[in-house]
Formats: sequence, C-alpha cells, structure tokens
Amino acid sequence: MSRRPVIAGNWKMHKLQSEAIELTNGIMQALKDEEKSALPEVIIAPTFTSLYAANKALKDCGCGKVRLAAQNCYFETQGAFTGECSVEMLKDAGCEYIIIGHSERREYFGETDEMVNKKAKAILANGLIPIICCGESLEQREAGVTDYHISSQITKALRELTKEQVAKSIIAYEPIWAIGTGKTCDSVEANRVIAMIRNVVKGLYDANTADSIRILYGGSVKPETIKEQMAQSDIDGALVGGASLKVESFSQIVKGAM
Repeated sequence: MSRRPVIAGNWKMHKLQSEAIELTNGIMQALKDEEKSALPEVIIAPTFTSLYAANKALKDCGCGKVRLAAQNCYFETQGAFTGECSVEMLKDAGCEYIIIGHSERREYFGETDEMVNKKAKAILANGLIPIICCGESLEQREAGVTDYHISSQITKALRELTKEQVAKSIIAYEPIWAIGTGKTCDSVEANRVIAMIRNVVKGLYDANTADSIRILYGGSVKPETIKEQMAQSDIDGALVGGASLKVESFSQIVKGAM
C-alpha cells in the first residue's frame, strides 16, 4: 500500500507571532516551485499564541502546501480547565492535526497513556488527525524493554478507537534519548521499531489498518539523515524538532522526503 509521506515540524516553545509569520512564509517560499502533488504532507506546529498568525499566513498564500497542527490539546469540550485548549478551539484556529503524548508532555507535565487515549478520541471525534507520540528512554532501551514499553503505549493510546479512526491517525516514534541530543537512532533500528509498531496495530485491528496508518520517526532529524530514513520500508516521514525552526533545514528535509 502506498502511504503519503508526512513531514511535521514541532516548533515547541519557540517563535513569537512575528517570527512565526516569517518562518511560515519562508517555508512556503522555499517550496513554491515544487508541485503540490509531489510534496509530502507538510505540517507545522507553532505555539498556541502563534496559531492564528501562522494560519493567516497559510490562508494568505493559498497554495495549500502546508498544514497546521497544535502541539497539545485537552479532551474536554469546555469548562473550568484553566490554561487548557479544547479540540474545538484548535479546529477553530485552523488546525487539522494535533500532537499528543510527546515525551516532553509525559515527562514534564505528567501526561499518561490514558490521557493520550482521551485526547485521541476527542481529536478524531472532531474530524482532526492525532499525531500520537511514543518512545523509550535510554534506561528502557539498555534494559531491553523497548518493544514491550512502546507496544504498551500504543495499545493504551488506541483503546476503543475504530479501525477507520486508527487508519487515518499518525504515530510518531521518538526515542527519548535521541530528542534534542544530536543523536539519531540508526535508520535500520528505527525502521525495526516502526515495523514492530505496525505489527502491534495489525494485532489490534487488521492488516489493512496497519498498512494504512502512517508512522513517523522523530529524534534529531536532519537534512543529512532524511533520505536514508525515507529509504526504509516502514518509515513514512518525520516529526522534526530543532531543524524545523529554520527555513533552510526544514525545507531540505521536506525535499529529501519527496
């Protein structure tokens, strides 16, 4: 089955609104000569405060080559949840995707597999696409429990979702020890883990669902690594961190995935 590649840029806590507009416009300018049909699905995930500004820049361009994501959400529709943003609010701001379960959310803010599952359900119920993150720590890798840990994360994140919902979702495998460290997981090993994730989905649902879902690699992705990563059998793209904050490096990664 042919799966359209995805390159998603997670800006984390970077860029003021003016900077977000400049970066968004720069990315679109860098991709202006590329045929839309030849490009991977390109996604940017600014901070909450820059979503409106980035969305306006995308609309003003009108080229449709770049789409908008949020970096997090809350699973309730509305209520006394100070500091949170609902899926409906993010959809209203122009988002089509929402990143959930990132290791930084889990480590710093106590996000659990159960919360990721609730968020995934809310995102899909509103017609948006979750980008569900999973990954192991260095300690877990050295202890030989990588596959067990990630299998558990995926099983819990997808609980009670239909196969149709899962097929349209995106999973991002991010080994925690490779995020922001400059270390990149070997492409063959990253592909092995991603193939394992696909096999978990197959066991939970069926072969068609497993073949449909797109699974990305994330963890110090660079222009120099993307072609080798995309040459692997099961890697469908990348969730890019630091390299997504500069037009040149991010656009090179996008073009490297074509």
